[in-house]
Amino acid sequence: MTRFSQETPKDARERRVRTGGVELCVAELGDPGQPTVVLVHGYPDSKEVWSDVASRLAERFHVVLYDVRGHGRSTAPRPLRGGFTLEKLTDDFLAVIDAVSPDRPVHVVGHDWGSVQSWEFVTVKRTEGRIASFTSMSGPSLDHFGHWINKRVKRPTPRRVGQLLGQGAKSWYVYLLHTPVLPELAWRGPLGKRWPRILERIEKVPGGDYPTATLPTDAAHGAWLYRDNVRARLRRPRPDAYAHAPVQLITPLGDAFLSEKLYDELELWVPQLTRRTLPAKHWIPRTRPDQLAAWITEFVTTTEGGKSRVTATGKYADRFGGQLVLVTGAGSGIGRATAFAFAEAGARVVAVDRDAEAAARTAELSRLVGAPESWAETTDVSDEQAMEKLAEKVATEYGVVDVLVNNAGIGLSGSFFDTSPEDWKKVLDVNLWGVIHGCRLFGKQMAERGQGGHIVNTASAAAYQPSKALPAYSTSKAAVLMLSECLRAELAGQGIGVSAICPGFVNTNITSTARFAGVDAEEEKRRQKKSARLYGLRNYPPEKVADAILRAVVRNEAVVPVTPEARGAHLMSRFTPRALRAIARLEPPL
Repeated sequence: MTRFSQETPKDARERRVRTGGVELCVAELGDPGQPTVVLVHGYPDSKEVWSDVASRLAERFHVVLYDVRGHGRSTAPRPLRGGFTLEKLTDDFLAVIDAVSPDRPVHVVGHDWGSVQSWEFVTVKRTEGRIASFTSMSGPSLDHFGHWINKRVKRPTPRRVGQLLGQGAKSWYVYLLHTPVLPELAWRGPLGKRWPRILERIEKVPGGDYPTATLPTDAAHGAWLYRDNVRARLRRPRPDAYAHAPVQLITPLGDAFLSEKLYDELELWVPQLTRRTLPAKHWIPRTRPDQLAAWITEFVTTTEGGKSRVTATGKYADRFGGQLVLVTGAGSGIGRATAFAFAEAGARVVAVDRDAEAAARTAELSRLVGAPESWAETTDVSDEQAMEKLAEKVATEYGVVDVLVNNAGIGLSGSFFDTSPEDWKKVLDVNLWGVIHGCRLFGKQMAERGQGGHIVNTASAAAYQPSKALPAYSTSKAAVLMLSECLRAELAGQGIGVSAICPGFVNTNITSTARFAGVDAEEEKRRQKKSARLYGLRNYPPEKVADAILRAVVRNEAVVPVTPEARGAHLMSRFTPRALRAIARLEPPL
């Protein structure tokens, strides 16, 4: 077995496949008896771009990677001109799958130009029956693209013209690659040397041995992918480019080269389409291998028919499907509603609560509403050691959390002098230290993984709205708000977003369990009932807060007031703080 570079999985098996005057370097991982997943790389990459994804998929599948002709350790056609047409690339693909999976159809995954050519594979007649599914990322069908352009040219509207101009600006590199000689000189010269640093700085691609040493030659040869195919197909797109297999489209929202609008009418060409979006840039095989592996695994397994599950129906299913979400205080109220919202969006959910029965019920219901997997964990968020054990268990058994929702909290009302040191400690331990423990432990795991993530901290409108009746509670929530702002600044460079959610009066059981300092037990019960009745009359449902939480993650919002009174108080805190302080002096209606 030939030894690979450090970026290729060390247990890969190599073979050579001869086809059309070239010799392709093919690597295989995993059990050949399992479904075969073929990973097709893009430009200017070699198969090593898939190393991190391949090693994860190999635990479940027979994984195949190959260097496209003229790249990596595959030989180049002679002459180069005319040697990279989609027809010849399809010949190569068929030769590879005939060698590695002669009796079973394969699941194809393509990125960038690997996706462009894989669209050809999944829409031409001669591959029908040989492809079980196709996962596309950052690479459209040239035929679909051609029809997309023609529609906007022949039937222009301001919106369509704007889309056309926008994609035209993103495609600047395509024009350069059509120029003679210049791309080759650039790649074999300064661009080839600087490319790894460019990827690290702009795309946040982890450093190491990727790209491989063949990059300058690969990129020079790969220019013919564009020259041999782009103009011809865009001018005369095939009218019958319909997919004959299920397609999963993964769209990185920060892609500098491709507009999301390119896929607006994809359902016309793909009868069985699943859409996913990811807050990332173009090179997601390197920056988001965990998420890609999870989505590919789910899609392949579902297509193979080996796993039945409730289909996610939430409006954010394309964003959170397959992601791991941990919610504290998930046994009731906002926490339970948030767990359900993520479950409906297809996320895997870890429901954490100090009430074991309530956590188990949330996990059970999460599976029923759409979560492919959900688990219950019993933990007191104020207990540092318990949280450390939870973080270790979650990472070991479920994986690194993609979205953390620090929601657990308790209420306390009463004047400052009636609030004892023990009362202060209890409130701060749960409302503040619980958030600190979660951010420190799970946020650190996100940062060490290096694939981004999001932290949501439930604060309150009380964080910026002073009240003579809530000194301890308001202080704890103000601290959570500022902690969130500080963390947001610190973690932004690592692709980890942080949002502070600030609800106002929400109808949850925190009102009936809130404590009142300085009163006896009978008076405390009376105030709890009255508080619960007032919040019940307001009747703002926790489901709306949950929806705001998911929206905050999708939009990467910093501070999110929820409920009209929370938004009003937030505006007053910025523009009329004296009026807000005057309101703080009023006696609460208890």
